[in-house]
Amino acid sequence: MLLPELPPLPALTRAEGELIDRYLEVLDLLGRINPARGGDTYTALRAAQALTGKATGLRDALTRMHDRGESELHRETLTRALRVLEGERRAGLVTMPPPAES
Repeated sequence: MLLPELPPLPALTRAEGELIDRYLEVLDLLGRINPARGGDTYTALRAAQALTGKATGLRDALTRMHDRGESELHRETLTRALRVLEGERRAGLVTMPPPAES
């Protein structure tokens, strides 16, 4: 059975693509650290240790964009890219889970 075809990524500059990649890496790590999601301390610790490097990568991507004169984040284009790359699901792991029904 074939998987459904994902919509194509919008055209991004190399710097925008790097920004999206680094942002999603940080989100994934924060999702692993989220104490409201449970898990074990070792996994959270490893994610927290990796977070500093990924946050530095995110900062560097934004710095490169700024240095190249890319002074504006094109919200609609970047939002489409995040949706294609499951940004909503990944960001949902950082938030509080819904309350359990009694």
